[in-house]
Amino acid sequence: MKQRLLIVDDEPGIVDMMASYFSSQYEVLTAYCGNEALQKLARQPDLILLDINMPDIDGLTLCQKIRELITCPILFLTARVESADKIIGFQAGADDYIIKPFDLDELGARVAAHLRREQRHRNKATIRFFGELTIDYSARTVTVAGEPVALSKREFDIVELLSLNAGQVFDRERIYETVWGLDGEGNSDTVMEHIRKIRAKLAACTLHSYIDTVWGCGYRWNV
Repeated sequence: MKQRLLIVDDEPGIVDMMASYFSSQYEVLTAYCGNEALQKLARQPDLILLDINMPDIDGLTLCQKIRELITCPILFLTARVESADKIIGFQAGADDYIIKPFDLDELGARVAAHLRREQRHRNKATIRFFGELTIDYSARTVTVAGEPVALSKREFDIVELLSLNAGQVFDRERIYETVWGLDGEGNSDTVMEHIRKIRAKLAACTLHSYIDTVWGCGYRWNV
């Protein structure tokens, strides 16, 4: 079965160009506004190409809404190049930035790389238990005493990295490079914000602190 891409952009010419390029390899869904994109999520896309400048819901807000529903990779398509914009985008839940105008072959290579990474995650069949907390690395879910904890894709990636290496200290730079990749466009400050959110979500379910701060060094998983 072909993997499924969702292309979201209000410029029909760009949508048609990308749809034509990808249609031989993937099943392609298209949407020309944010509300239409939200409706297409029921088709469970494996990856989303998302324009930031949308007519009804801006791409950053739309990305946050999507992250509440599914965890597939989201690649932003944008003409914005400021570092601050990129950091905001990563914090909203984006996995990568593609700057317009872009080379289709480079875009195709990035899409393929993200899909391969997702497939590796799905091929894992490991479940680990940390007291009342359970992590299913195959399903990419976290539960506490049987209750699900809703983590974004990046948040789960951080939990996965730390929990699979329990007791090992990771500094912010290493976490960022591992989770976002060496070509990430943000910086390690993003890691602090994601860990703050993870801690808040876990604290709502359990009194145990699963992520320790090792002052001056980084973070480690506390069993």
